[in-house]
Amino acid sequence: MSLFNKLTKPVVGFPSLDWDDVEETRPMGQHERPLQARIDTQVAVIGARHTRVALAIEKIWGHPECVTYMQDLVLSGYNDGEKRMGFKPEIVTALLTLVELHKQAFGLQGREDSRP
Repeated sequence: MSLFNKLTKPVVGFPSLDWDDVEETRPMGQHERPLQARIDTQVAVIGARHTRVALAIEKIWGHPECVTYMQDLVLSGYNDGEKRMGFKPEIVTALLTLVELHKQAFGLQGREDSRP
C-alpha cells in the first residue's frame, strides 16, 4: 500500500471544499462589536449629514459635557441659539446610542442623570 492511500487528507494544497466541516457563521451583532467600532460607526452616521456636530462630539468625547451636548441636541433641538428643524430618525438614534456608549466607556453622567 502506498503512502498516498494511507493519508486521508492532503498535507499540501487547497483546503477541502467539504462544507460539512465548516462551522456556520453569521454577521456580528452591533452589541458584539468592540466598543470603539460601535462609537466610530455612530459618529460616521452623524458625520455623513452633520459634519460640525460629529467634529464637536469627537472633540469633547470623554468629558461629561459631551453627554450634555448630545442630549441638548436631541431634546432641545437647538445649539448656541440656532433654531433647527430637527434631526432625521437615524441621526437621533445615533446620538442616543452615543450617549449610552459614552456612559459605558466613561461612566460620566449627563444632565438628567445628575439630578438628585
